[in-house]
Amino acid sequence: MNPIISFQTMEDKSHEMIPEKALIMSGYGINSENETREALLRSGMDADIVHVNDLIKRKYQLSDYRLLVFPGGVSFGDDTGAGNAYANKVRNNLWNDITRFLEEDNLVLGICNGFQILANLGLVPAFDRKLSRDVALLPNKKGVPECRYVTIKPASDSIWTKGIEKIVCPISQGHGNFFCSKEILSDLKRRKMIAFTYCRDDLRPADGEYPYNPNGSVSDIAGITSADGKILAMMPHPERVMDFVNEYDWPLEKERLLRQQLPVPKKSKNMRIFRNIVEYFR
Repeated sequence: MNPIISFQTMEDKSHEMIPEKALIMSGYGINSENETREALLRSGMDADIVHVNDLIKRKYQLSDYRLLVFPGGVSFGDDTGAGNAYANKVRNNLWNDITRFLEEDNLVLGICNGFQILANLGLVPAFDRKLSRDVALLPNKKGVPECRYVTIKPASDSIWTKGIEKIVCPISQGHGNFFCSKEILSDLKRRKMIAFTYCRDDLRPADGEYPYNPNGSVSDIAGITSADGKILAMMPHPERVMDFVNEYDWPLEKERLLRQQLPVPKKSKNMRIFRNIVEYFR
């Protein structure tokens, strides 16, 4: 499901293109590659969309890239569990490439199904480089898919959350219910690895209450990082709201800005995540 996409072309190039490139994984039910590439392009980073089989066949080399993205979708139809089959394909064919990639000063981003894939691979939370499967994305607590906007806010400072107060993202998920043990949750909090949490519009915590917490995630968790901070996994889709006019309340916000004689932005607040990536490499 693709609830929101931007139909504007790449008009506002506020950043020069940097030489570092992103590799965006594709294939077998992935459906958000193009939006993700467009968000990176608009932020100043070139990207290639690469089918997982072409990476396995060495038509592309992961070592040629600085950012690896697992975008949203329903890989393999979630038939063996959300993100599980795709994760197994990566583990069985590309594991050495992935581990070498992570040894360098590179970044990894997983969105929605990408979060599920990273969790199944053990790449998040990856405490002390122990790539065990410590967290899970369970079926939504309500038992139905959720496809709408949610509000999230940073829960810790990181390269990913810099300059963000809150963002409003679409979700498109049937298995977004973040779960882990009490011990793992304690470690996530202590080590400040919770990147984003679901919240109310006024930034008060969702406190597990529907619809602010859309899926029942423990501690309202919407995204986490790896222990070293180089991997971000999040359930909402920032790439599906690239422009200010894609934000659900943009008419009201535009009127407020005009009355205060403030400039009306062209980009959505969500784009800050992608600009943070570019600024990290710059």
